[in-house]
Amino acid sequence: MITPVILCGGSGTRLWPLSRKSYPKQFAPLMEEQSLFQASAERLSGEEYSPPLILTNSDFRFIVTEQLTASGIDPGTIIIEPEGRNTAPAILAAALQLQSNDPNSIMLVAPSDHVVPNPAAFRKAVDHGLSAAKSGKIVTFGITPTHPDTGYGYLELSTSSTSEDNAPVPLTRFVEKPDAERAQDMLDAGNFMWNAGIFLFSTKAIIDAFDVHCPGMIAPVSAAVSGAQPDLGFLRLAPEPWAEAESISIDYAVMEKADNLAVVPFSQGWSDLGGWDAVWRESPKDDAGVATFGQATAIDCSDTLLRSEDDGLQVVGLGLKNIVAIAMPDAVLVADAARAQDVKKVVDTLKIKNIRQAESFPRDHRPWGFFDSLAMGDRFQVKRIVVNPGAALSLQSHHHRAEHWIVVEGTAEVTIGDDVKLVSENESVYVPLGAVHRLANPGKVPVAMIEVQTGTYLGEDDIIRYEDVYSRG
Repeated sequence: MITPVILCGGSGTRLWPLSRKSYPKQFAPLMEEQSLFQASAERLSGEEYSPPLILTNSDFRFIVTEQLTASGIDPGTIIIEPEGRNTAPAILAAALQLQSNDPNSIMLVAPSDHVVPNPAAFRKAVDHGLSAAKSGKIVTFGITPTHPDTGYGYLELSTSSTSEDNAPVPLTRFVEKPDAERAQDMLDAGNFMWNAGIFLFSTKAIIDAFDVHCPGMIAPVSAAVSGAQPDLGFLRLAPEPWAEAESISIDYAVMEKADNLAVVPFSQGWSDLGGWDAVWRESPKDDAGVATFGQATAIDCSDTLLRSEDDGLQVVGLGLKNIVAIAMPDAVLVADAARAQDVKKVVDTLKIKNIRQAESFPRDHRPWGFFDSLAMGDRFQVKRIVVNPGAALSLQSHHHRAEHWIVVEGTAEVTIGDDVKLVSENESVYVPLGAVHRLANPGKVPVAMIEVQTGTYLGEDDIIRYEDVYSRG
């Protein structure tokens, strides 16, 4: 059996404003109704695959379980990284965890935010690399390039063969992201492939590779894994030794130094959606090269991407060429498509200016559901709150605000002090300042309510929790 190891802790700043630190691109339905993470988990499932091992951070842990459950996939083991330390420590932690249960484990490491239009072809490519992985090789997957892209690293193969019926091809070297001229030269040469950052190997092979090429990482990561603590079905790595592990990518730590690498060529379509230009390439387009999503209309446009992420917001393009326009409820990006790789500069600029939209998503996802902020003033805030069936907010109080709840869908169970009652649609309840309270959904359909907060301070940190089924502090 192959154990998929899915990495989903990244922030995806080049797809701002859709992808942000608080809710990055892997959890968004970028290309289909399902998210990129759900598509990745489904792609790496089947009779030959064990339940996945997921590496993520504390903020995303409930999103991961919710999306896997919605896809009907057993979550398997979910490892919580105390902080992001890049891909090398994460992969080593996964290998050590798997080896403790099965010394002969085979692991398939993949990011959670890639698009592969033909999952069956990809699984066939994995089958081609399996015997090499079992024999001790470190197998990577090379994507047949379709254009001279400067946003990808490249793999130089020992031959120019890209037939997917062939055995894995020996790797000559890794090549850093090139300039445009060098990218064209490699495309013309025929023996260079894009580095997909997907790997197949045994736990023994990768741990041995770390021991040889990055030995200083073994001790802290081993200590973080051995000191890991279970938490509501998650496995939290020990934070102190984890912080001592070098923050470095798997390519720099191991792959560029190892001499037992092989490449399985793959030419059936792939994208890491590393920018809005990549989203445009992967999207259905009209004869003029225009791709639209949501409430978007193009008039006399060409080679343009128009996207609205709000049903109440119409995006209209008139006479545009090579333009990307992405509209969110709280931010709009308009950019030359040729500058798509520079969108992360937008995020950096907004962060310097302390603009909330740089990292915070307009919808705040919580383990019990989500809320949208509808309006805000100096002493009031209006939210739409949706609580999933069977879920409950923590038992809490506030120092600085009172709240008025109006249920608009479903039936809520409301606790205020010692009083517990059901509040149905079109009914409301007042929560005085300082009152200990909780809202729960005992039913089988979501509860939606409008919350009006009033007070001198309305920040999310004005919460005193007394009980919480999700073990938040």
